[in-house]
Formats: sequence, structure tokens, C-alpha cells
Amino acid sequence: MPPLRKFSSEDIVNIAYKIVKDEGFENLNARKVASKLNSSVQPIFHNFSSMEELNSKVYDKICDTYKEYILSGINGEQPYKAVGLSYIKFAKDYPEFFKIMFMQKTYLGAIDFVMSDATGKDIIKAGQILSGLSYEEQKKFHVKVWIFTHGIACLVATKTVEFSDKEIEDMLTNTVREMLIGYNIEKKGGNLHGKCD
Repeated sequence: MPPLRKFSSEDIVNIAYKIVKDEGFENLNARKVASKLNSSVQPIFHNFSSMEELNSKVYDKICDTYKEYILSGINGEQPYKAVGLSYIKFAKDYPEFFKIMFMQKTYLGAIDFVMSDATGKDIIKAGQILSGLSYEEQKKFHVKVWIFTHGIACLVATKTVEFSDKEIEDMLTNTVREMLIGYNIEKKGGNLHGKCD
């Protein structure tokens, strides 16, 4: 009888990650992972104490993928805009991952949700360079920008609407510019509303 093939925990996480990428977490189970490994479930439970532990490792890998996208934006030209585009690109390239990370019930308020992201502070600092706002002002402004950006990302992840990359970039650029102009007018005590107010 040939010796059993050994699988590392990394092999198993990579297979499980691919299953989640293609089918979502709800379709991840030991039998499916074993089938992709061409093995029994034994190697899975030799490397992991439970499916919950494997799920946790897969979620960590998903978070690492997301961070790569966001950090590539922060480290590029026009970081604030690039981060928004990276967020939407992540939703387009990894819709199941996006749904897992950003389309679940959290019971958090908008600011807390944005700040729960490990890259949140870096994104706000990048926004300050663009806007010239204080950190606290930029944090409030960023929540509004994020809600708009998140809306586009949700439409992309669910394939509700088809956008070209140029349409996304133009929408993001123009809307953020208009929001910043409006924010600065209101900050100076101006009135953005019509005479009927």
C-alpha cells in the first residue's frame, strides 16, 4: 500500500481559500476540501483541530489579500483616490471575499466600522493630504466618501450594475471633489441649499 500523501496546513488553507473564493464560506466543508486534495478528511483534522480553526485561517488569508489591495493604493500615486479604486477592484476581483468582509451584519456605527479596518488610520492620513482637513474632520468626511465608494463596490460585487474601470474612476474622482467642495462651503458657513430652505 502506497504511503499516505502528507499535506501541510498551508496546502489545506490554500485549497479552502480557493473554495471560498469560488463558492463562498457557506460551501466550505471538510468533505469538499478533502475531495479537492484527492484525499480523506484525515489530513484536515491532522492539521486543524476543527473546521472553525480552518475557517479562521482562511479568513486571515482573505484579510491579507484585502490588505495587499489597499496598501498598493496607499503606496501609489494619488493615494486617497487609489485606495477607493483598490477597494472597488477588490470587490470586482473577489466578490465572495468582499461579501464576507463588508456585507455582513456588524451592529457597528459607520465611523466604528471604517476604523475597524486595520488600514483605516492610514487611509484617513492619505485623505488629509488631499483635503487639508484636520484628522477628526477627515475622519467624518471619509465616512461619507466610504459610504459612496462602498455603494459602488456592492453593486460591482453583486453584479447588479456593470461599470467600466473608467466610469468608476470618473464617478469617484468627480463625486469626491464635489463632496469636498460642499464640505468646505458648509464649514465656512455657506449655504448649499436653495432659497426654499
